[in-house]
Amino acid sequence: MTDRDSCIALNMISGIGFVRFTALEKHFGSAGQAAGKSVRDYAGVPGISASVAEGLASADWQRMADAEKELADRTGVRILTLYDEAYPEILRQLYDPPLCLYVRGRLPRFPGRSLAIVGSRRMSRYGEGMTRAIAADAAAAGWCVVSGLAYGVDTVAHRTIVDCGGVTVAVLGGGLLHVHPQENVPLAQDIVRTDGAVVSEFPMDFPVSRTSFPRRNRIIAALTPGTLVVEAGVKSGALLTARAALEIGREVFAVPGQATNELARGCHQLIRDGAVLTECFEDISRQLDASYQPGLLPEEAFRDKAAVPYAPESVSDLDPVLAEVLKCIPGSGASVEELAEQTGMDTARLAAALMQLEFKFLIKRGADLLYRPER
Repeated sequence: MTDRDSCIALNMISGIGFVRFTALEKHFGSAGQAAGKSVRDYAGVPGISASVAEGLASADWQRMADAEKELADRTGVRILTLYDEAYPEILRQLYDPPLCLYVRGRLPRFPGRSLAIVGSRRMSRYGEGMTRAIAADAAAAGWCVVSGLAYGVDTVAHRTIVDCGGVTVAVLGGGLLHVHPQENVPLAQDIVRTDGAVVSEFPMDFPVSRTSFPRRNRIIAALTPGTLVVEAGVKSGALLTARAALEIGREVFAVPGQATNELARGCHQLIRDGAVLTECFEDISRQLDASYQPGLLPEEAFRDKAAVPYAPESVSDLDPVLAEVLKCIPGSGASVEELAEQTGMDTARLAAALMQLEFKFLIKRGADLLYRPER
């Protein structure tokens, strides 16, 4: 078994992170040679518990890796492992880098001219306005913006960059078949359309969970030289991203707000702790020693770039299951319930198929929650 396939398989086995991956690699000589051993063999590896050893021994590593690669290929996703040259070098600097990075779209060269923008899911109108203003200026300066595709500040940051024709990267808290919130699937499509990317360290079908978001946050912080927090309560997840940035020596920026606003308290705490008080994008570019000229690119260029039509993927080589679902979707639209009845598929399997078709830009979901063909 190749080291690369072993890396993909180990990323899918519960309890295996970079530390245990490294222990297995060191103990057996390579990741590939670690496959197919007994419970006793794995239990002899430092840091491997009895339950993890049983999971390693019972798993069919090659079958898992092959199935995952096939699923990724069918959905237009690249899997970058620690063994791949295209794996972002900046992530290797983490003490616990992702074993794999799943990429849908075009991953920019990091860190480069990039900024992470995070904040509250319950943003105020002031927070929305500040997010739009700073993100628009970042796009004008040619910077890539990284965020987490969540409600609130994340969504506004991504959408502003897309509308300005800039490049943005969304880091998910689950596998690429589980875009969360689902309402942001169209936004994820637009991110890919405009030369950005949607990425995750989790396997394709890994569900979103409360524990997966903190891991997502460290990647957002690691990809860029600076993280901006727009609005955040004192217990906001955005503060976890800011702390992750500080732990790895990145710069943290915070937008001040009204003293009586609960959503400003997290930002004010960051400022008291040394974050850069940020009123405009120039505060960020100046701190990061990057040149900045407002209106670096004319608005006409943004509109032209954003308006470039995207050709949906061909259906000629489509997976039979996806082809069957696509055939059942009329131009007038169909609901999940109607499609489940027509195809005979259970809801979970159908949802995964619809997600794959959306990411292939073959269907879209409207505001009425009906699915329709893209063309």
